[in-house]
Amino acid sequence: MLPDGSLKGCKRIKGCEVMPSIVVVGIQWGDEGKGKMIDLLSKQADHIVRAQGGNNAGHTIKIGEEEYRFHLIPSGILYPHTKCYIAGGTVIDPEVLLKEINGLETKSISVKGRLFISPYAHVILPYHRELDKLYESLKGDSAIGTTGRGIGPCYVDKANRMGIRIGDLIQPEALEKQLKMNLSFKNKELQQVFGQPSLNFEKIYNAYVSYGKQLESFVSQVENTVAVELKKNAAVLFEGAHGTFLDITFGTYPFVTSSSTIAAGVCAGAGVGPTQIDHVLGVVKAYTTRVGNGPFPTALSTEEETTFLDHAAAREIATTTGRKRRMGWFDAVLARYGARLNGTSSLAVTKLDVLDHLEKIKICREYKVKGNILEIPPAQIQDFEEIEPIYEELPGWKCTTKDIKKWEDLPKNAQKYLARIEELCETPISIVSVGPERDRTLIIPKIIQELGFGL
Repeated sequence: MLPDGSLKGCKRIKGCEVMPSIVVVGIQWGDEGKGKMIDLLSKQADHIVRAQGGNNAGHTIKIGEEEYRFHLIPSGILYPHTKCYIAGGTVIDPEVLLKEINGLETKSISVKGRLFISPYAHVILPYHRELDKLYESLKGDSAIGTTGRGIGPCYVDKANRMGIRIGDLIQPEALEKQLKMNLSFKNKELQQVFGQPSLNFEKIYNAYVSYGKQLESFVSQVENTVAVELKKNAAVLFEGAHGTFLDITFGTYPFVTSSSTIAAGVCAGAGVGPTQIDHVLGVVKAYTTRVGNGPFPTALSTEEETTFLDHAAAREIATTTGRKRRMGWFDAVLARYGARLNGTSSLAVTKLDVLDHLEKIKICREYKVKGNILEIPPAQIQDFEEIEPIYEELPGWKCTTKDIKKWEDLPKNAQKYLARIEELCETPISIVSVGPERDRTLIIPKIIQELGFGL
């Protein structure tokens, strides 16, 4: 990306200038500000692809005084020139998707001919939502803290080869056959395991036939279209959902989501080979947050919380659930390993402005577990819970960064703080965000040019 926001100049093949393909992923536990990065990059992108997760994800975009909240539709839809895709690796609640489509239409943002849904994507049904909540309640103190939106049970059915896909949803006969079989299993589970009433086939079937009719015009061979556009060297942006350490394999298991959230998972969910990706942009906050349950080594102490901004001022209330996020110091052990797992090309650091008022700022550079020093996170959750973070302390800058437009105009201590993040994460910073608005963004021209985003 050039200082004017252009994406031109990336070299997919050495010596041949073409428009780039970029994967945007979160390097922490989600909520890093990926939505804003997607929004910025979408200005010059032709196509934006959502590849995994469901409406348990959320992006908030602020344009002027208007705020837009996205759960399934790529936030790049706000640019009238873009085409947006929901690929086969996602799971879709059709009722939620239709509400999102209608919400955009009421704000005069047309999605007709611009939004496309893969027939391979799986469908969330009422029994998925019901079972999601019941499983959580059964776990008691071991509950993961899911959103209760049915994402996990839907992915379970996908792996169990009894899922219903978008391609089935738009064919009433196929939907009827699969739904009848599924309900025969799910109703037994609801009744015999949880003592809950069975779900009514006719009610669900009629509702979902209606959803299918409303969504049918959006369904197309998304993965093939994206492959063709990549071959033409079109600018394709892949929008990751959640964060690296919510990955079903490499996250803080079992306190994770139900899909692969790393760059390779985005490729798999979009049906795109890794050779087609030019750049992986890893998004991190200038500190760390986590929503829901699970380990959080650098969480603020009670005393430290009094010096931090409150949740509203720090914009740390979750888009999807409305829950307050836990806040903590920047965890370089986590972020460095996240950058490695994703093959991150550069970092976008968001919400630097939240730290503006602090006298001292901590960075966790290593973990100590049972007397051993670790420079990567442990695999086992029981070890994660015994982590003693090893901090280094940096001086704050005690002034606002919100109106700064250039790296060289940042306070010296802010520059030193960001440079230390680069060093510890072994990855250059290409973008710094100092507020939710589009124009509160610093592009680092030197780094971007070195990475091949323009000359």
